[in-house]
Amino acid sequence: MKFTHAVLGAATAALMTAGAAFAEYPEKPVNFIVPWPPGDLEDVLTRMIAEDFQNEYGVAAAVVNKPGGGGGPFPGAIEVANAPADGYTIGSFVIGVPVVGHQIDIPPLTPAKFDPLGIFLTYPFVIATSGDAPYSTMDELAAYAKENDVALGHFGDVLTPTQVTKAYAKTAGFEFGSDAAFDALDCNTLASGDADVINTTLQLILPCLDSVKVLVAITDQRIPLIPDTPTIGELEPSLDIALWNGLFVTKETPQDVRDKIIAVASKTVMSDRAQAVAKETGALVYWQNAQDSTARIEKDIETVARIGELLN
Repeated sequence: MKFTHAVLGAATAALMTAGAAFAEYPEKPVNFIVPWPPGDLEDVLTRMIAEDFQNEYGVAAAVVNKPGGGGGPFPGAIEVANAPADGYTIGSFVIGVPVVGHQIDIPPLTPAKFDPLGIFLTYPFVIATSGDAPYSTMDELAAYAKENDVALGHFGDVLTPTQVTKAYAKTAGFEFGSDAAFDALDCNTLASGDADVINTTLQLILPCLDSVKVLVAITDQRIPLIPDTPTIGELEPSLDIALWNGLFVTKETPQDVRDKIIAVASKTVMSDRAQAVAKETGALVYWQNAQDSTARIEKDIETVARIGELLN
C-alpha cells in the first residue's frame, strides 16, 4: 500500500511538474532576430510584435539586429539555427533565408532548419519611371527597350525584386541597356536621369507619385495606394513572387511554444498601429498562417528556380 501511494504520489508530482513546464514559456527574455539594420519595415513591425509579446507575457522581449548579406551568409539566421529550439530565439526573416539559405552552401542552414510561424509583410516593391517616359505599361516598356537603351536602377542583383525584373525582361523579349545598384532609389534618381526605370519601394516615391508612372507592383496582390497598377503575377504568372517577411523558429520547437508566439504576432500585425504602417508606406501587412506560409515557401522555391534558369 505504501509503495502504491508512493508511486501515485510520484506520478502526480510528475504531472504537476509537466503542467507547470507547459505553462512556464516564456519565463526568460525572448529575442527576435532581424538580419537587417534597424529602421526598415520588417524591423518596425517586429518591434511592435516584441512589445506586445512583452506586455502579454510579462517577460522582456527585444529585437536584435544582425545585418548580413541579402544573398547570404545570413548571420542572423545562423544565430537562430544554432540556438536551442525553445522559442527564446525567433527569426524575423525575408524570403531569401527559408527559400535559398539552405541551397547556397551555408552549412549551419543545411538542410533546411526553419519552420514558419506566419508571414506578415510584403514589401511594396514596384517598377517605376518618370512621368514623361515614352511608355506607361510594361508591354510598352518592352517594345521601347527593343529599340532603345533603357537604364535600370535597383538595390542589388541578389534581391528577389531585381531578379524578377530581369526575368520579366527575358520573358518579354528585351534586355535593359544597362543596370546598376543604388543606395537610394527615389524621386531624385528619376529626375536626375541616373536611371530610366527604377526597381524600388513605393514608400520611397510617394512624395512624387503624381509625377511618376508605376508600371507594375512586384507583390502578391495589388497595393491599395495604387489600385490600378497590376502585379507582376498578373502580367506573367510564372513570376508570381514577392519580397516578404515572416517569423520563423527551428524545426524542433514545441507546438505550444509556437502557438504562444503566433497568438501575439497575428494580433499585432492586424492592429490599428500596424495597419497604419501599411497605409503610410504601401506595404501589405497581414497574417498568413503557418500552413499557408509553408505552401507559399514551397511555391516560391519553384519560382526562384525558374528565375534562375531564365537568368543563367
